[in-house]
Amino acid sequence: MTNPWTGEVALTIDGERRVLKLTLGALAELEQELDSGSLVELVQRFEGGRFSSSDVLALVVAGLRGGGGQVTRDDLLHAEIAGGPMAGAKAAAELLARAFMVPGQ
Repeated sequence: MTNPWTGEVALTIDGERRVLKLTLGALAELEQELDSGSLVELVQRFEGGRFSSSDVLALVVAGLRGGGGQVTRDDLLHAEIAGGPMAGAKAAAELLARAFMVPGQ
């Protein structure tokens, strides 16, 4: 079970339900991984619907690592996400929203 108040998001990958979370360390890794721009620009791309599949992949990898998984980008290139790319994009957007959400708002 995920805890949205701590920023957790669930995603089923290769038939296994995984918990994703953007910890401070995961956010730092994500920022280094981004091809261009900052985390604020990443949030703006998601808010404006201008995100790329590379953005989604980077967020899912960061979330898995923040959730305790030892995964790389290459590990997910051929992974099966239940619900397809849209489920991955939804999970990525939820991760961002929960990472920067102020409790009680």
